[in-house]
Amino acid sequence: MNMYLHELKAYRKSTIIWTCSLVALVVVFLSMYPAFSKEAEAFKKLMEGFPEPVRKAFGLSVESMSSILGFYSYIFLYLTLCGAIQAMNLGTSLVSKEVQGKTADFLLTKPVTRRNIMTSKLIAALTCLVITNVVYLVVASFMASIVKTGDYSYKIFFMLSITLFFIQLMFLSLGGLISVVASKIKSVLPISLGTVFTFFIIGMFSSTTGDTAMRYITPFKYFDTNYIMKNSSYESSYIVIEIVFIIIAIYASYFVYDKRDVHIV
Repeated sequence: MNMYLHELKAYRKSTIIWTCSLVALVVVFLSMYPAFSKEAEAFKKLMEGFPEPVRKAFGLSVESMSSILGFYSYIFLYLTLCGAIQAMNLGTSLVSKEVQGKTADFLLTKPVTRRNIMTSKLIAALTCLVITNVVYLVVASFMASIVKTGDYSYKIFFMLSITLFFIQLMFLSLGGLISVVASKIKSVLPISLGTVFTFFIIGMFSSTTGDTAMRYITPFKYFDTNYIMKNSSYESSYIVIEIVFIIIAIYASYFVYDKRDVHIV
């Protein structure tokens, strides 16, 4: 418990910053909707002038952009990008920050197992993501109720919003695996940004080509907003793949961390 609380305290500042950033973004984006809805027809004509691959790459849907859910699904693409960076930062720093701070050998002299250390770190990081998502969902729901110009399905709004957490879970587990596999990470941010933006670009490329096989590579395409709005459900195959990936990544993180050598400072 002490280790868990210590990790929470260590992540407190970054969690506040990322939470405030996501909240600020969703407030700014949704506050634009009333003005956008008044000029929806003009915007539709403007979008029709763009090539279809470009519209798909940026998540622009001519048919649904005039509705609050369609507009939200478009801006949500960039909100998930920020959330993914937060999760990747948390995951990559799980073990690497001990190496950077030269406290790894000191930590492992404590009467706790490596599995307990990893568990405390993972739960603390998960708690930070839960806090971020709860605050984000409350603010986003409040803003949507204010700026809406007509009735909308809150169920679908909630299903869209909670995918932020699902995507973050994948990047958290991936970052955790990188954290234990890499022998020495000097800076977390370049790795986090590079990894997240690589997957984001792959997602944009898969949208332009229509290659469904590429969707399996990037977490950003596991939850198709158009599919969610039309069917009020998720695609089960991607849910299964995500669960399997998270389990394998976390198991591998425990296994590698339990066996790796820790250099004494």
